[in-house]
Amino acid sequence: MLTSIFIALAASSCASAARRYNIVNNCPLAINLYINGENQGSLASYGAGQTTRDFPDGWSGFIYSDFNQGNADGAGTVRAGFYGTSNYYYVVTDPNWLNVGVGISPIERAPKGGFCLPLTCEVDNCPSSFTSPPTAFPPPSSGVPPNQPLYECPQAQTGYTVTFCPAGTIPNYQTRAPMIHPPGQPNKCLDVRGGIMANGTPVQIYDCNGTQAQKWVIKRGGQQIKVSGTSFCLDAGSSPTSGTGMKIWTCYDNLPAQQWNYTPDNRILLTNRGAFSLPLLFLSVVCRTTTFLLSRL
Repeated sequence: MLTSIFIALAASSCASAARRYNIVNNCPLAINLYINGENQGSLASYGAGQTTRDFPDGWSGFIYSDFNQGNADGAGTVRAGFYGTSNYYYVVTDPNWLNVGVGISPIERAPKGGFCLPLTCEVDNCPSSFTSPPTAFPPPSSGVPPNQPLYECPQAQTGYTVTFCPAGTIPNYQTRAPMIHPPGQPNKCLDVRGGIMANGTPVQIYDCNGTQAQKWVIKRGGQQIKVSGTSFCLDAGSSPTSGTGMKIWTCYDNLPAQQWNYTPDNRILLTNRGAFSLPLLFLSVVCRTTTFLLSRL
């Protein structure tokens, strides 16, 4: 009977084998933590913010932050990636924007023969990363580490420490809400007409003046585009067509008229509306108070 109990406990222990992920925020400011697109809450600054997660040995996914104009969908971020099935780890960056540096270090595994190497990607020095999430992985080769930017620590149940801002700095930290300019016209800005923050106020192209009416919360990837410091969003209306004037409206989650995508080629596309866009590359300014119009490419 005792033998049977011991065998059962041993089997249970093997079945619940897990990897530990220690996640540390070494940035000078608090950040939000995301794992596979899910908000995990905030981590305090300078190492005071730490948390751990235990995942099954074969877990795969991404650990990242949306801080400093990164996006919850991963656009504009530096992501720590893991493919537990093959004991791989790696970093994915967005060529258009790196929000904060990320480091990955295997826990209690010394580097040997090209395996279990620490990996660091700083905003201004990221020598080894994928520029999009890999869709397939090569099979592990016994005694031969994978080609970088893929890394491997072949021991089962190896845990990892993921550190945001390994150097403790954010060289490209954005301290102010950005303004949106037509191409080649840095003195013109997307502007809420008259600075009136109310449902239905049109947006326009106007001389840049640094007022609140010209400050927007915008990130790479899919999002609402919000007037900074307010609850109003850029809104295309319920039936957008060529020539439709843009306006602001109270922000509502999942409202199609407020779902935009800031693309790598610097256009703002209305999500799921085909060719309709606000193309920053193709805007023309007719006069100082031109209404910002939806156009068809």
